Amino acid sequence: MTGQARTRRGAPALLAPELLLAYGWVLSFAALQWSVVRFKVPIVLALTAAAIGLAVWQVRRIPIALTVPAVSVMLVGSALVTATVPLFSYVDAAGLAVARVILVATCLAALVALRAGRAVPALAVAVGGYLAMAVLVILRDPAPRIDVWVTLQQATQALRRGENFYALQWIDSPGVSDAFTYLPWTAVLLAPGRWLAGDVRWALVGWTLVAVAAVWALAARDPGGRWRAAAVGTLLLLAPGTLTQVDQAWTEPLLLAGLAWWAALVRRGHAGWAIVPLALACASKQHLVLLLPLLALWRPFGWRRSLATGVLAGLLVLPWFLAGPADFLDDTVLLLVSFHAILFANTWYLLALNVFGVELPFWVTGLVVLGTLGLVARTVHRRQPDLGELLRWMALLLLVANLVNKQAFYNQFWLCGALVVVSLALPAAPAVRGGDGGPADLVRGRAREAPA
Repeated sequence: MTGQARTRRGAPALLAPELLLAYGWVLSFAALQWSVVRFKVPIVLALTAAAIGLAVWQVRRIPIALTVPAVSVMLVGSALVTATVPLFSYVDAAGLAVARVILVATCLAALVALRAGRAVPALAVAVGGYLAMAVLVILRDPAPRIDVWVTLQQATQALRRGENFYALQWIDSPGVSDAFTYLPWTAVLLAPGRWLAGDVRWALVGWTLVAVAAVWALAARDPGGRWRAAAVGTLLLLAPGTLTQVDQAWTEPLLLAGLAWWAALVRRGHAGWAIVPLALACASKQHLVLLLPLLALWRPFGWRRSLATGVLAGLLVLPWFLAGPADFLDDTVLLLVSFHAILFANTWYLLALNVFGVELPFWVTGLVVLGTLGLVARTVHRRQPDLGELLRWMALLLLVANLVNKQAFYNQFWLCGALVVVSLALPAAPAVRGGDGGPADLVRGRAREAPA
């Protein structure tokens, strides 16, 4: 559960795989916190290195456990990055300083509890610190100057009035003013925050805690699982840049909640019920459809449940499509394809544009994404990996899709990092050599996924 970093093949402990993962996680999130709102070549290189590292981990199937030294590096690193790396927010200087102190102190206090093996107190500290920070940020910045917040606020009010928010113009938006670029269940699932407390960000804070609860349900029954679940929940709540994510009303915690509950239900033997949170996530944001082919080829979930997920997501979206097909397609598909490149997106697309003056055609992005999807899908079909490895394949696919896109920011990359961390709540799978996805590999995968 909380073993020390081991030496492998004579390598020094500082280069143990668990610690290499921890260093990479801190570096990646340091780059992400710095990336809002600026483009820098080192940020693109750091995110590219993260993708390469994740790919090597996946291809070689290196068994990595979440250890005390690794968690120590990640939480101390989170505290240092939060305190020292430039952090974008509309919160006033005094409020921002207090919020950063809260996050740093919470990282260190939760780490003390985790090192003492106190899982529940550690997670309670993390939740308390996260909520204190979120309340401060939302109250000190009641109207962030970002089109995401304006869009969500006004769309949820339109929903309350029974209006089609795909046909509306937004008032006083600093960016997009005539489109709701999300799928409709983003508005539906965030509406209680607006209706009950005046701000959709309260609902996003709630969905973040729902995701943490899913991690607990995923792992807490295992030997040592409560400690791993508490460590993962703490890392999710206190990751560098979390303050900005709350302030800007970025919606990826909603997606993580759906994916994490899908994983928890599948692992607990309720794969049929797992369709519901997955469909809600797919009905909230378009790019999650990329994950369905992987799940269709993964036998513990299978093509029938994946098809049912797609059908349910389609039914959830259908009323808004029927209310105005042209408005719906313009907002959720055509605008995103034709939208201009935002110059502070730290992606390969913007690297080519900002550094070399070359604007890549859209088909290049599509080719890379579909090629990666094909390779990952083939690997999942052949290997039939355990659930933890599958979550990391999902993260890698989304990470590559982000890197070749013209619009990918902290929040999209955060979801990839969150899926990797969630996978660490599960026991580390033993090394598999020569597996070809045959019956023996499938049995091993099922045995590792069986509820404790």
